[in-house]
Amino acid sequence: MSTPYVLNFGAGPAKIPQPVLEKAQKEFLNVNGTGMSVMELSHRSKPFGAILEKTKQDLTTLMNIPANDYSILFMQGGATTEFASVFYNLEGEEIVVDYLVTGAWSNKAAQEAERLIPTVIGNPVRVNRALDVKQLNGKYGAIPPQTEWQLTDPKTNHVAYVYYCDNETVHGVEFQFVPTVDASVPLVTDVSSNFLSRPIDVSKFGIVYGGAQKNLGPAGVTIIVIRNDLLVDLGVGPIRPLMLDFKTAADNDSMYNTPPTFAIYMVGLTLEWLIEQGGLKAIDQVNSRKAEKLYAFIDASQLYKSPVEPHCRSHMNVVFRLTSQELEKEFLKGAEERNMHQLKGHRSVGGVRASIYNALPQKDVDTLIEYMKDFEKAHAQ
Repeated sequence: MSTPYVLNFGAGPAKIPQPVLEKAQKEFLNVNGTGMSVMELSHRSKPFGAILEKTKQDLTTLMNIPANDYSILFMQGGATTEFASVFYNLEGEEIVVDYLVTGAWSNKAAQEAERLIPTVIGNPVRVNRALDVKQLNGKYGAIPPQTEWQLTDPKTNHVAYVYYCDNETVHGVEFQFVPTVDASVPLVTDVSSNFLSRPIDVSKFGIVYGGAQKNLGPAGVTIIVIRNDLLVDLGVGPIRPLMLDFKTAADNDSMYNTPPTFAIYMVGLTLEWLIEQGGLKAIDQVNSRKAEKLYAFIDASQLYKSPVEPHCRSHMNVVFRLTSQELEKEFLKGAEERNMHQLKGHRSVGGVRASIYNALPQKDVDTLIEYMKDFEKAHAQ
C-alpha cells in the first residue's frame, strides 16, 4: 500500500526538501564511505570535520559572508537560548539595549533581557522597547515607519545593540527592509523562520542567527553568524555560562562539547540543495511567487482575511482568519481529510497559518488555494 502524499504546512519542525531526505536515507548507514552513520562519528574525527567545514563553506557562499570579518557558530538550545546569549555576550555596564517588538518572538526576547538585568553587577542596564507594536496598536500585524521608533541616541547613552526578529512566525509579520542604526551600534536579528529564504546583506549586522528547524533542517542546532569584533573574553561583561559564550564556541570551532552532529549534517545537505536551486536570489523568486499568489486569493475573498498589513506580510508564514471560529474548525478538519497538515494557527492566536518555507513546492500552495476556493463556494452566503 503506497503512502499518500502529505502537504506539510507546519511552522517548525517543518518540511525538509525531499532530495535531502532521500540522500540522508541513502547515507544513513554509511556516510561518505566511512562505513558508519553520521550519528556514530566522533565529532572530532576527520570525516565529521570535513562535513562541518563544507557546511560552513556552503553557508558562507550562499550568504556571501565576509569570511575574514565573521565567524559561523553551531550552538544548541534553539533560538530561544540565544535571547540570553545575545544579552550576556553584548551588553556591558551602564548601557541600553534596544528592542523592536513586532510579534511574539521579539517580545519573548525583550522579556528575557528584562529578566536578566538583575544578573548584571550594579544593575545599570536598561531595556528600551524602541518599538512595541502591541502597545501602540493593541495588537500585532504592522511595522510602523522607522520615524515613529524611539531608538536610543548613542551620543547620549552607550547602546549595546539593537535587536529585532526579521520574521515573526506566530503573527505572520516580516520586515521588508533592514532597520537603519548608528554605525557604532551592532544590529542583531533573529532569522529563524526566514533563514536563507532570500538574500541578506550580512555586513549590515553584528549578529544574524536562527534555529534550523524551520528552513534548514531538523531541530537541534542553531546557527550564529557573528562579527569577529563582538567575540569578547569571558572577563568582559557579566558572568555568563560557558555554553552561552560566543567566543568559547568560536575558539573551539563549535566543539567545546559534543555538537548536534546529525542536525549539522542535515543542514549541510540542505545547503547543497539550495545551491542546486540557484542560490538565494532564485529561491527568493520562488518564495515570492508562492506568497503573492496565496495573498492575492485571500485579499479577493469574502471568507478569508489577513490580519497583517500588506507592507509587512510574511512570505514564510501566511496567517489568515475565516469569518467565524466554527468555520475555521471545519476548514481545518477538511484540510486534514485532504492530507493538508499542520495548518492550525499558533495556540496563542488561533486562526489558520500556512507555513510555505523553501521546501514547500508551488503545487502544494496551488492545492491549498483550490481547497480554499471549494470551501468558500460551499459556504457562500
